[in-house]
Amino acid sequence: QVQLVESGGGLVQPGGSLRLSCAASGRTFSNYNMGWFRQAPGKEREFVAGISRSGSNTNYADSVRGRFTISKDIAKNTMYLQMNSLKPEDTAVYYCNSGPSWTPTTIVPGNHWGQGTQVTVSS
Repeated sequence: QVQLVESGGGLVQPGGSLRLSCAASGRTFSNYNMGWFRQAPGKEREFVAGISRSGSNTNYADSVRGRFTISKDIAKNTMYLQMNSLKPEDTAVYYCNSGPSWTPTTIVPGNHWGQGTQVTVSS
């Protein structure tokens, strides 16, 4: 059974940084694409970033490109999202997702989700 557990969320001031982690059990990161999604109050869940099975390819939403960096440590079976220059509009619950796929025009989430971690950007 696949289990994804996010951590690292919290309250941060605008311009600050946070690093989210997603630890997986029951699934080896090297065999699957992995991704981060987020959902703000009253909005649909949206794609944030993805990383390929090998880690050689990454994909970012336009709203976070240049500020966020996705990575993974295969030995630890853990994925990360380094978030810099945070803005109030980044406030959301961030979810880890296993098995997403993407093309230049479409993104399809995988079937397995973590429970989410709250990120709040506010002064």
